[in-house]
Amino acid sequence: MTAVPHRSADAPAAPPGILPAAEIATLCASGRIRPAEPLAPGQIQPASLDLRLGRVAYRIRASFLPGPDACVATKLGGLKLHEIDLAQGAVLETGCVYLVPLLESLDLPPALAASANPKSSTGRLDVFTRVIADFAREFDQVPAGYRGPLYAEISPRTFSILVRTGSRLCQLRLRRGEAAVTPEEMARLQSETGLVFQAGDAAPLPLQDARGIALSVDLAGDGDGLVGYRAKRHSGLIDVDRAAAYDPAEFWDPVRARPARRIVLDPNEFYILASREAVQIPPDYAAEMVPYDPLVGEFRVHYAGFFDPGFGAREADGHGARAVLEVRIGRLVYERMAARPETLYGQDLGSSYQRQGLKLSKHFRPPGRDA
Repeated sequence: MTAVPHRSADAPAAPPGILPAAEIATLCASGRIRPAEPLAPGQIQPASLDLRLGRVAYRIRASFLPGPDACVATKLGGLKLHEIDLAQGAVLETGCVYLVPLLESLDLPPALAASANPKSSTGRLDVFTRVIADFAREFDQVPAGYRGPLYAEISPRTFSILVRTGSRLCQLRLRRGEAAVTPEEMARLQSETGLVFQAGDAAPLPLQDARGIALSVDLAGDGDGLVGYRAKRHSGLIDVDRAAAYDPAEFWDPVRARPARRIVLDPNEFYILASREAVQIPPDYAAEMVPYDPLVGEFRVHYAGFFDPGFGAREADGHGARAVLEVRIGRLVYERMAARPETLYGQDLGSSYQRQGLKLSKHFRPPGRDA
């Protein structure tokens, strides 16, 4: 491992916040992030690192956490059913739970912690994915100073998927110190910059919740009343590495609003809906979708996700973008960046969801477009 230069006592402290792409690249170069294979193009995002599946998957009996006294490999021995080679690609079936060692491992300094989430495209396929570290008491959380491997637990819920070594289903965000935005700062950002708007309206909406932006489901839809999609059961296989490859009509049924702008959701089905509000993430901030207060209802955002700096922002030619809700109601929580990324979401990154309205995952062709 390359030695990391020692910071003298009188050197300025590194600013707290979410690390931008440039610092993530430095961590990779210095050996703090250890990829087993060279990084792939586009793997470092403006404020996160895509994590890649390794060479083997284990079908396991049930989800588990290792706990504070064990590593994942020790617990895996008593839970694995069989081993699957991912080198040439393999099918992960619905209703099954898999554990996959990732190509990236960590050797974090004491000041850095990390958290993980499914990529947006993963959540839109109803693939339940979370990251596990050795000695972990929580999913998707990596403590400061962690040194060791990372694993992805994968459980397809609606569609069986084809994956291979190098497929990217989840992403990692690195955090130095306290990054949460205070209610006062949220109010200032809403007043000065605008964080949440009525879709199609440039005037910011009143901020209803100082802890974050509460999002609601759009029940107006387009001119035909389309408000979302419901996944079809027993559909075909989806290759997670193929974009614009599948006819949405083979996998999704349209959902249209009933009179009085209401819909009834079956808790046993998977839906893609759009928020009524448009949001933007200023360049010096990042955000995460988290489950909303259960007191307002039973449905929640099922797959929390990261929103990179510049999502929907005018600086990145976004002009506000709606959040796609993988089923449930959610709240968008903002965090400060440690530094502004050199490239924002949507700027020459091939970003799939910058100016989105109601949109399925990138694997599907736009409705009505032939192959």
